[in-house]
Amino acid sequence: MKHILIPTDFSENAWNAITYALDLFKEEECMFYLLNTYTPAIASSRFMAASFEGGLYANTAHEFSQDGLKKTINRIKRKHFNTKHKFKTISSFALLVDEIVESVSKYEIDLVVAGTKGSSGVSEVFLGSNAVRMIKAVKKCPLLVIPKSFKFEKPTEIAFATDFNRFYTLSELRPLIEMAKSFGAVIRIVNVQYEIKPLTELQRFNLNMLRKYLNDIEHYVHTVSELNSVSRTLELFSTELDIHLLAMLNYQHSFMERLTREPIVKRIAFHTQTPLLIIPELSMVRTTKSNSAHEISFSN
Repeated sequence: MKHILIPTDFSENAWNAITYALDLFKEEECMFYLLNTYTPAIASSRFMAASFEGGLYANTAHEFSQDGLKKTINRIKRKHFNTKHKFKTISSFALLVDEIVESVSKYEIDLVVAGTKGSSGVSEVFLGSNAVRMIKAVKKCPLLVIPKSFKFEKPTEIAFATDFNRFYTLSELRPLIEMAKSFGAVIRIVNVQYEIKPLTELQRFNLNMLRKYLNDIEHYVHTVSELNSVSRTLELFSTELDIHLLAMLNYQHSFMERLTREPIVKRIAFHTQTPLLIIPELSMVRTTKSNSAHEISFSN
């Protein structure tokens, strides 16, 4: 059974990410953890947030959080009933990214699915500040980021962005491989270069190993010139080839790291309608599963 964490603030953007996850895994046994966090607007640190925990704000916010989670479960039951899916709700007085990181370890999460949109005034920025913080903080499982208003489409065309400068282990690529096999998808390996030039010996070796890992999956290699920024180049590539899912590994000097470090003026270009799968370097040992969250299951 897959264990999937979905943070929600009860917005339609968050609901869109929930429905995407439900459709993506509709044929699989899954435990979905719906997470809502609440903190005072003025709380800029864990210390300041803790000082409000026993006060009136915390009590009111906790009730609002629990009520919102209950309404979300009822909405799922009405519109996306599936006996293969079970649910646990988590309401926490904490900072969002901190609670996500803790929940990933506590509940042995296999995948985090998050909706995202840009901050007010720059709504065309796909990777908003919360998304960037999640990408940088979540190290023990993949993160799937769903663009605002994106409607589910079976991912039969998957792009994997890489520069071939790093050796990938099979365990790191497993989320990508499993996704491709589940949907009979084609994987398009895309190498963005500032200046097109032949691959080095190291790059050729890593490419050959990657092809061995993808031996049972239809795949192609594309080399493209960088246009203004990595984000803009990947957006155009995804649009032209009708990519349904863009995957990247997140490690030092990777495309993903470069993208999250790009100035906001460049990331404005990255308003693609393509879901983004970020796979971290998987080297951490997981903890024992906890059952402290409130569980809800559907039955006939």
